[in-house]
Amino acid sequence: MITRRSGNGTSLSRREVIALGVGALTVAVVPAALRSRPRLVRRTVPLMGTLAEIAVVADADPARAQAAIDAALDELADVERAMTRFSPASDVGRANAGAAVEAVTVSRGTAAVLREALAWAEASDGAFDPCIGRVVELWDVAHRTAPPAPLAVRRLARRRFYRHLDVDTWRGRPAVRFTDAEVALDLGGIACGFGVDRAVRALRRHGVDRGLVNVGGDIYALGASPEGDAWQVGIQSPEDPARVIARVDVLDGAIATSGDYMQFFVYRGARYHHLLDPATAAPRRTPMHSVTVTAATCLVADAATTAVFGMGAQDAMRLLGSSAAGAEVVHRA
Repeated sequence: MITRRSGNGTSLSRREVIALGVGALTVAVVPAALRSRPRLVRRTVPLMGTLAEIAVVADADPARAQAAIDAALDELADVERAMTRFSPASDVGRANAGAAVEAVTVSRGTAAVLREALAWAEASDGAFDPCIGRVVELWDVAHRTAPPAPLAVRRLARRRFYRHLDVDTWRGRPAVRFTDAEVALDLGGIACGFGVDRAVRALRRHGVDRGLVNVGGDIYALGASPEGDAWQVGIQSPEDPARVIARVDVLDGAIATSGDYMQFFVYRGARYHHLLDPATAAPRRTPMHSVTVTAATCLVADAATTAVFGMGAQDAMRLLGSSAAGAEVVHRA
């Protein structure tokens, strides 16, 4: 990946970074050769369009840890089935296909995420908008090599699509309805965080009080690390993702990073990334390359990083101050 910002790396002198790093964050723990029990039981699987990594501190019974990981991965898979926009059978896929015509029923989890997303949209004055699926499809930065036609971009700009999403009930079940035919849901800025929170609850139900869930860089640190202190999360350099430029200790909390260097294409010397501005229907223009937020839940950390990316420090502070989940910007690059 490329960036336009340089900086010195930060040495992780106390710990060695292991393969618990997907997205813009890495997690450091003591390597197994230097650590006595308790052991760290880990698994990595492809889920939610990225890699999901779950690590459990197994004090005595590794089999119990594996069962807890199974349950946590089941929760993530359930969220993916409901909220991916790439399946016509998902809640999001069915809503995008028919909610402009009639009410479409969705799961309680999807309805809860949509309500949270609408709250963030209102609080951020549209900087976070879960209804810009058409904009996401138009730019499709994973496959494009050139920007879309300016007229197509302008047609989707400043539309405040979130104001055309109704989340209500129909025949006693949660349901959604669109009042603008060009509304399309895209929950990429919040669903991963919700999934992480669900996975953490599954770990707790199975008696796990120390572990970590990382889905594409959306992380929840449950209890203490194998060393008995906070989990140490390293923030990757936008210039060189192999380097760590800052460290954050996280204990029973969430952390997430949004960065413009993870998904993008370059056209005529300009970089076009996946963090889209609903006001312009184009990649957000800002000298910022990444922002990292901590919060009490991963849903809030996930939504917050998307909402505040590109915001000035004061505006970001005002927005996050309205959150009841203790959200805080801890690093900008």
